[in-house]
Amino acid sequence: MLRAGIVGLPNVGKSTLFNAMIRSRKAEAANYPFCTIEPNVGVVIVPDSRLDVLAKMSKSQKVVPAAIELVDIAGLVKGASQGEGLGNQFLSHIREVDAVVQVVRCFEDANIHHVNGTIDPVRDIEVITTELVLADLDAVQKRLEKQPKGVKANDRQALAERALLAKLEAHLNQGKPAITLELSAEEKTPAKGFFLLTSKPTLFACNVAEKDLGALERLANGQGQPGDAEIPSAKFVQAVRDYVKAHHDTGAVVISAQIESDLIELSEAEQTEYLQGLGVKESGVGALIRAAYHLLGLRTFLTTGEKESKAWTIHAGDTAPQAAGVIHSDFERGFIAAETLFYDDFVALGSMARAREAGKLRVEGREYVVKDGDVIVFRFNV
Repeated sequence: MLRAGIVGLPNVGKSTLFNAMIRSRKAEAANYPFCTIEPNVGVVIVPDSRLDVLAKMSKSQKVVPAAIELVDIAGLVKGASQGEGLGNQFLSHIREVDAVVQVVRCFEDANIHHVNGTIDPVRDIEVITTELVLADLDAVQKRLEKQPKGVKANDRQALAERALLAKLEAHLNQGKPAITLELSAEEKTPAKGFFLLTSKPTLFACNVAEKDLGALERLANGQGQPGDAEIPSAKFVQAVRDYVKAHHDTGAVVISAQIESDLIELSEAEQTEYLQGLGVKESGVGALIRAAYHLLGLRTFLTTGEKESKAWTIHAGDTAPQAAGVIHSDFERGFIAAETLFYDDFVALGSMARAREAGKLRVEGREYVVKDGDVIVFRFNV
């Protein structure tokens, strides 16, 4: 199971958000730096409303959603690359995850201490990016130091690796994360073997004040009211979005960790009523989990029947036989074809049989790349 790590400065809401995402109180959340020391690990269910629809149509006995693993990592401070704070632990733990969700504080609250004294989300992002870049730069330079013998012997592989490392060193020296460096197809594979911290796909989670979430949702939907754009959280969120788009080539999700934490103890009906009272239609944690799932390069295909409706996890770009192998290795080994239907067509037509009659059911072969939301029945022979 792939892992996403939650990172950020101390006291930005990481552990509170982690608890909300796994729907428990597993991680301690308190108003002091380094509340989290050892990483907390939990399994996160990926919300998918399509499953409930399919289960109702097929009268399924159970529903099995997709899941990912989430890791709550200790807070990082300036100087972490040199071992400050819990830097060495932070760097070793982030090296073990496949993607990063960086929580950024976008709210003002005099009662919650900020490690840098003031609220400046862009500065906070730069602190973490700088420490990760410095750690990567050190790793690249150490690897370069070990290479002279291979280069002197005119070893083509060593020469290519040295050129790639020099390219990465120049990029990192500009304070830029490795993931933003354009690499050729030939360079990408060896670059993965360097396991650089800043090469991991990253998503930013803007943690906003509970009272501001309704205004931010209105702004996102183009229905902002007078004064909405002037609230502190709105200005902080916009600053984060502009910055990460320009410097990290990625996006940001808005969430209120405190609201999500409050929802843990409520029933589904109570959650809906609570959110409506705040002027919010949907909990932000679902959007964040789905974004993290896609950030990990994961996609979902669906199967449905009386026994169960299930979301199966594959990697983006997987072919039909590879998807079949996720269910069982025999399915991949004896793959014949995949009877495939787009989810919307399945819902509109009501069954595979009706889809076949309407000419909507596609019979795909070995080269077919499975799309997110495909409803599939595999033909195989072993």
